[in-house]
Amino acid sequence: MTEAIKKSLRDSATARWIMLALVSSTMFFAYFFVDIASPLKTMFEKDYGWSSEAFGFYGGQEFFFNVFLGFLIISGIILDKMGIRFTLLTSGLTMIIGALIKVYALKFVDIEAQSTLFWMTYPNTVWIACLGFAVFGVGVEMAGITVSKAIVKWFQGKELALAMGLEMAIARLGVFAVMWLSPIIAEKYNGPSSSFIWGTAFLCIGFLTFLIYTLMDAKLDKQENIAATSNPEDEFKISDIGKIFSNPGFLAIAGLCVLFYSAIFPFQRFAPQMLASKLMVEEAIASRYVSMFPIGAMILTPFIGYFLDKKGFGAKMMLYGAILLTISHLIFALVPTESFTAVTAIFTIVILGIAFSLVPASMWPSVPKIVENRYLGSAYGLIFWIQNIGLWGVPMLIGYVLTSTNPGVSEAIRAGTMDASAYNYTVPELVFAGFGIAAIILSLVLRSVDKKRGFGLDLPNKA
Repeated sequence: MTEAIKKSLRDSATARWIMLALVSSTMFFAYFFVDIASPLKTMFEKDYGWSSEAFGFYGGQEFFFNVFLGFLIISGIILDKMGIRFTLLTSGLTMIIGALIKVYALKFVDIEAQSTLFWMTYPNTVWIACLGFAVFGVGVEMAGITVSKAIVKWFQGKELALAMGLEMAIARLGVFAVMWLSPIIAEKYNGPSSSFIWGTAFLCIGFLTFLIYTLMDAKLDKQENIAATSNPEDEFKISDIGKIFSNPGFLAIAGLCVLFYSAIFPFQRFAPQMLASKLMVEEAIASRYVSMFPIGAMILTPFIGYFLDKKGFGAKMMLYGAILLTISHLIFALVPTESFTAVTAIFTIVILGIAFSLVPASMWPSVPKIVENRYLGSAYGLIFWIQNIGLWGVPMLIGYVLTSTNPGVSEAIRAGTMDASAYNYTVPELVFAGFGIAAIILSLVLRSVDKKRGFGLDLPNKA
């Protein structure tokens, strides 16, 4: 058995990095699709009659099934019970199905028809697109937790933080690409539906890279004789969920995660229009500035990952990232429009990208230090579920705040008498900054818990 492990794929640096490239490619296409509507907000207002509240409502529905039907918890249990390969392929197919529903909503549904559900009246295109986004959200979050566990499987005791950081940086490149390509595709090929069709095609390519990875994973299991040597006592049990929630380290990381991500992903939904209003430029141009967001992560992630693997200080990195996050949103909120330049915008976006490199790159490799490997998938699933509560609610909150502090603007944009520059984003940005301040406080709590419990969050990851 020892000899077999020594000669396994996991021991080959080349195989490990090929594995990482395959799963990261899929996540690149997934994150491309997540933000495909972000640089098109004004186009949705003009062409489909979507208000800011409708746009924010749509943005939050990516997480509806995960939050209210517990699909992320179910995904984590499926991952621990059924394994990485089954869960990856399931997630890939689910993303494609959700994407096709969104394409149907924008391509074939009457843009004038409206429906009321509870107290909300929105165009039917909104309701059906939301259904598609919710289905897609099940797949993309399932893929996220499965990719995290797969990377732990291949890189634990090796370049774990570097590998996770690089995966996140490649995924974030999807944000860079979509901010450039989505407006171009929409302008050239008859509106937002064309961007969604291209995004769906990219997801199909991503499914193929997942499929290729599963072949490698099956070979690794065969080499290491995993199925034959598994211990029934090491299998996940439903009762383990209680153990996860009773772990103070888990609760601190989960809380930090929801606060941090709530100030990042919902921001991306509104950032192109926010910068267009601050800089008095077209939304397509502003979206290119937003595309600079992954640059800081791309440059720093390899160095941060290497440092975390060799030297540690993961808990400190989370604190520093939360501080940079707060500073970035305060700049967007408080620098007057007359003093806000393109240079200021790009600089602040890159700083936000650096923050996004620091926190996740140190957060996700820390999870295996605080929970047992047999329920690692469920732990990731629960963290993502808690995170999704924020990601579901915050876009709707920002849409409501934006509408409340800018009365009549959305209607004027639809009528063609105003453009995106009419919006004032000061209050929404202060809301995002508030999440950053709360993240700073919780990161300090996490450091205190780590000292008391001895999780070793500031210790190196590499053996």
